Amino acid sequence: MAVDTALVRELRERTGAGIMECKQALAQSQGDLDKAADFLRQKGMTLAAQKAARTTTEGLIWAYIHQGGKIGILVEVNCETDFVARNPEFQDLVKDLALQIAGADPPAHYVYREDIPAPVLEKEREIFYAQARALGKPDKVLEQIVQGKIEKFYTESCLWEQPFIKDPEMKVRDLVSQKIAKMGENIHIRRFTRYQLGKGA
Repeated sequence: MAVDTALVRELRERTGAGIMECKQALAQSQGDLDKAADFLRQKGMTLAAQKAARTTTEGLIWAYIHQGGKIGILVEVNCETDFVARNPEFQDLVKDLALQIAGADPPAHYVYREDIPAPVLEKEREIFYAQARALGKPDKVLEQIVQGKIEKFYTESCLWEQPFIKDPEMKVRDLVSQKIAKMGENIHIRRFTRYQLGKGA
């Protein structure tokens, strides 16, 4: 099918994907923008999964000061080559991640759900079970309720799982997956530190 150039432009603005990728996605989805965006997102996640094992030893450490010196961020994001590390789009990604950390404040500096220590997760699970039982929920639905609360805990606690502050329709992991697909290299958020004036570690 012929693809409307206005739809291609709108999809590019929404996803950051290339022209040919947007045309292909719109053709696959019969011109449906939401389905095309989902197609591109899934494609990005698939490519990201394929590249996830590749070593990332280059990248960028970025310092960001927010709210007139009241919040400070240090974030390290790695890629495979110095060429990509110097790419303005990669650098913009690192800046966006620093802004995300400043605004969303992931607690305890967790990047991925795997970073959460098992005792911390087990304690949360026990609390969620106790809350569900206190509400008189039947045993057969307890696990389902607790699992839902655990997923919410991941979303609130892990940078990777958070809704992206500039576009809450996608998560941080979707943003990074898009950049991996576009730049052709594995990208790994290594670590971050967030300082807030008057607030302890």
